[in-house]
Amino acid sequence: MDFSAAFKSRWFKSAIDPQDEKIRHDLKAACELPEHVAIIMDGNGRWARQKGKTRIEGHVAGVDAARDVVEASAQLGIRYLTLFTFSTENWKRPEKEISSLMQLLIKVLQKEAQELYRNNVRLHVIGNISQLPEKVRETLRETVELTKDNTGLTLCVALSYSGKWDILQACREICKKVAAGHLSSDKIDEHLLESFLSTKGTPEPELLIRTSGEFRISNFLLWQSAYSEIYFTNTYWPDFRRSQLYDAIRDFQKRERRFGLTSEQLKDNKALPSRL
Repeated sequence: MDFSAAFKSRWFKSAIDPQDEKIRHDLKAACELPEHVAIIMDGNGRWARQKGKTRIEGHVAGVDAARDVVEASAQLGIRYLTLFTFSTENWKRPEKEISSLMQLLIKVLQKEAQELYRNNVRLHVIGNISQLPEKVRETLRETVELTKDNTGLTLCVALSYSGKWDILQACREICKKVAAGHLSSDKIDEHLLESFLSTKGTPEPELLIRTSGEFRISNFLLWQSAYSEIYFTNTYWPDFRRSQLYDAIRDFQKRERRFGLTSEQLKDNKALPSRL
């Protein structure tokens, strides 16, 4: 498969755009930005079908969307961006498509790792990585190592990931601790379970975006998104750009996040949950 189309542009390619700078300034001034944005990148196949292209061409087209969203997130000062790249359920897809996706992932990482490093982006990976081909694991390890000391945006890539898998593997690890006598069962609470999730150390996503017009979260960050604000858009992922990200953030800024409280209680900061 020829992936040359995926490398016509680069991460952080944009020249300074005064209009875009003003939009970002207004977003920051309007209200607090979400610290963590998570995105279910959906619609590559349907986008390709509409244009008479193959599914893998749809995935290739989605690379530019990821570039622009990563760049915009970093420029806005968002601290964490999690992209649902490949789910555990995606292993059921045709072998040819899976192989092409793995090759595309390798090529993108190899081509763009230095750009991520130079632009202070730290790569983090969550999921059942042991299921991935060795070449993919090796490339991921190299990029994570290269960017580990970066202090800007943390780009979290969810690969071979599902929310059910995440909770299950956390429970298994906790059971091992209990069985070995290193942990008492009465000490198990929400905070302890969270420390065994693959996202430990990462704040829960305030904003969860789903593209392509589907209204579900598809087994993504099930525990972590308990109080996420969810934004659905009909835009297929290959057509999603920073302007759509800005729309999602504007919508987020209009919402009242009550966490089970009343609007009146929110006026008293002491009423807010201590973990928020």
